[in-house]
Amino acid sequence: MLLRKLLLIYFVAVFVTPLHADTLFENPSSLEIELTGPMWSLIENKEDRKEWLFHLRSGAVELDLKVRARGNSRMRVCDFPPLRFNFKVADTAGTPFEGQDKLKLVTRCNKGGRSEGDVLEEYAAYRIFSLFSDASFRVQLVHMTNIDTDGGLNKSFRDNYGFLIEPLEQMVLRVNGSLPEIPAVSLGQLDQKQAALVYVFQYLVANTDWSFVTGGNDEYCCHNIELIKIGSKLVPVPYDFDLSGIVNASYAHPDPSLYISRVVTRLYRGFCTDPEILRGALNDITSREKDVLDIINNLPVLTDKEKRKKISYLEDFFRKADDQDKMISLFEKNCHP
Repeated sequence: MLLRKLLLIYFVAVFVTPLHADTLFENPSSLEIELTGPMWSLIENKEDRKEWLFHLRSGAVELDLKVRARGNSRMRVCDFPPLRFNFKVADTAGTPFEGQDKLKLVTRCNKGGRSEGDVLEEYAAYRIFSLFSDASFRVQLVHMTNIDTDGGLNKSFRDNYGFLIEPLEQMVLRVNGSLPEIPAVSLGQLDQKQAALVYVFQYLVANTDWSFVTGGNDEYCCHNIELIKIGSKLVPVPYDFDLSGIVNASYAHPDPSLYISRVVTRLYRGFCTDPEILRGALNDITSREKDVLDIINNLPVLTDKEKRKKISYLEDFFRKADDQDKMISLFEKNCHP
């Protein structure tokens, strides 16, 4: 029961120099990474989650590390699973990875032409939520060159964009929080402003793959939401947006219990909350419309046509949000009591 707390204490005591650990996620540019190792063996044995020895090069920096497959649904549906980097922290001094221990990497899932775009659009979703709250997972865009010493890696996976995700423990320390251990949460326990931001943001990007109860294999609350205790309140932080409408991945399908046929259909799934708090969250998000759209416009790889399509999808939300009373009424009609 105390495992997460013990891990956080261990992380603080042994690994974290906050100034250095933060540096990786303050880089506005894409980070070039060359990863060399037995990638085909890792993929073929991904369900074992075995760690394999790899070598990472980024500019003049060279590091040995361990790499394994990770993830839940993507472990099943992806030809190339998400990865976890395991660094020897002492070796990272003076590098872009200084202070980092274990890092999650998301990269293209399948060979199809749209798969790399899916990754960039999920990266954009993380960036968009970070516009509205410091209590968010920061991400670092990377350009990956994968050199497979086994020689079996499909060429589609040899040169791709991806992104690194700020470790949970690092984010918790950054916001001066702690990790609670609860199976579910009530409305009264939540920081209402942050919760309302999450509700409206999830509606903006059309993400229904989240809830305030435990997921199928999880011990603690919640599904694709981390709860961070700050002061006396629980602050919800969303993550994992590959099944959202803004991404619209080929393998994404909504939960049948929601009675929507496509993930691009927006459905409000927030708790019922004070309309004025909800209005404040809506104002916070609509006031950053230009910044939201700029994130899409600045994505690499996506064609102008693909960017226009995603921007049009987001603009549909902003146009409808011009009538705040109507949108809030819609939220209240569909909210969870």
